[in-house]
Amino acid sequence: MVKTTQPRKQRKMLYQAPSHIRYKHFTAPLSSSLRASHNVGSLPVRSGDTVRIMRGDRKGLEGKVTRVDRKKYKIFVEGVSREKVDGTTTFVPIHPSKVMITSLNLDDKWRRESLKAGVAVPEVEKPEEKPVEEEKKTEQPKKRRKKKKTRKSVT
Repeated sequence: MVKTTQPRKQRKMLYQAPSHIRYKHFTAPLSSSLRASHNVGSLPVRSGDTVRIMRGDRKGLEGKVTRVDRKKYKIFVEGVSREKVDGTTTFVPIHPSKVMITSLNLDDKWRRESLKAGVAVPEVEKPEEKPVEEEKKTEQPKKRRKKKKTRKSVT
């Protein structure tokens, strides 16, 4: 699916991705018990899921996802907060790849159905492919255009 290997273009595609593509970037691995029961390795994180933080200073903490920020690629977990200088507490943003889903929010019908099938995203049926030999016979030779000659300007 990656069309380029240049890091600058990869970053550009990430930052300019539409919301439905960003959704796919929010995947996190499932715990071993969920993986065995649903036959799926990873799913996009949603609000209402319970996650365990696997990386960083807050490694090992577990909590419910309260908010998902698709614009900044961050999730906010209940109980993971910091106290600011003025005394207010704010949630600490965490990247979804740094967590593991321990409990799923199955309120959504689409999510339940996709897990029943054992596939995270429904697969689209591909049309039957012709053998390579038949395709070569049906192709017409391409017509070549003559290059136009440029006129020299006389001054």
